[in-house]
Amino acid sequence: MGKQTDIEMQEYKDYKMRQRMRFQALQNLPYEVKKRRAAERIHEFIREMDKRGYNCHVSVGGLDSITLLLFIRSLGYDIPAISVSNVEDRSIQKVHKELDVEVVRSYKTKVQVLNEVGFPVISKKIAGKIDTLQHPTEKNKTVRHAIITGECGEQGHFAKNSRMQLPKKWLQLFGGYENENEGVNYQVPDFLVSNRCCYYIKEKPCDDWAKAHNSYPFLGMMASEGGQREDAIIDHGCNYYGKTVMRSAPFGPFYRQDLLQLALDLNVPVPEIYGEIAKKPDGTLYTTKAQRTGCGMCGFGIHLEKRPHRFDMLRERNEKEWHFWMYECCTDKNTGEKFGWGRVLDYIGVEWEDRYIDWGARQIDMFKDMGLEK
Repeated sequence: MGKQTDIEMQEYKDYKMRQRMRFQALQNLPYEVKKRRAAERIHEFIREMDKRGYNCHVSVGGLDSITLLLFIRSLGYDIPAISVSNVEDRSIQKVHKELDVEVVRSYKTKVQVLNEVGFPVISKKIAGKIDTLQHPTEKNKTVRHAIITGECGEQGHFAKNSRMQLPKKWLQLFGGYENENEGVNYQVPDFLVSNRCCYYIKEKPCDDWAKAHNSYPFLGMMASEGGQREDAIIDHGCNYYGKTVMRSAPFGPFYRQDLLQLALDLNVPVPEIYGEIAKKPDGTLYTTKAQRTGCGMCGFGIHLEKRPHRFDMLRERNEKEWHFWMYECCTDKNTGEKFGWGRVLDYIGVEWEDRYIDWGARQIDMFKDMGLEK
């Protein structure tokens, strides 16, 4: 039994590796080829939805999906566009309004989500595992064991040292819920963590709109963003037709450079939060301000950012709003104390409270003021 399981596990790993290599070949195609293939995926998805008696719509957020909307329109399709626009930056909301994007309302406010559901921090995948540890049931007992030890049950092919296990750093900080069950001595935070923030703020409202309109979405996601988006696109392709989920991600093989080039080709209105699309001396395209955006209170990936990070930049834009989210947005159920993202960032080792100063830029400005600039 053990030998057979090892063989099956190796075959599964080999299959996943071949799948990834095939997709990387698509990512490495020339820009014009990827652009043409994206158009083909759009035509295919619309034809398939027509054949099945369904409608299509574009789920719009930041620059990526704004570009997708205008790319689809450039192909001659006039399909609806929807967005939970109120969670986006005001400059993005302005572009949504210009493009006649229909606004869908969230089911919970950001404050409600942080208090009732938890903080979206580290990554969607890791936050989901911590959420599972924080909400133990008899049904998720095997999953919790795998999260702590890496040892999987039958569904995980009885694998040892699997990717289900939390990385050591996060095990130390969040694994304490299983101390008694697993004979370990990890820490327990004094706040909730969850990957379900988007479910209440974006996903469920948009899914319900789609059901009411008999419609399936085009999404602006790219595998190059990594994480669960990368896994979903590599596993299911750009166009996916499941039993309950169908979607098209025609930009799946795009890199950031492809997306920015297409935005230039289409003369896409770039929201002010991104600045403008510029080119480095080596030809690399970039946005002069934010490189990526999302919900203003999303903490996924914050531990990987160099300062000034997203919360530093929020402070520069609006000190009063920053203070609210860092100190006051949540209430501790045990003590009644007000707290916010500051408690979470302190716990995971991300600096935030001292005002970040770019001394290099200050020094240049000082030389300018003194007339000493070369």
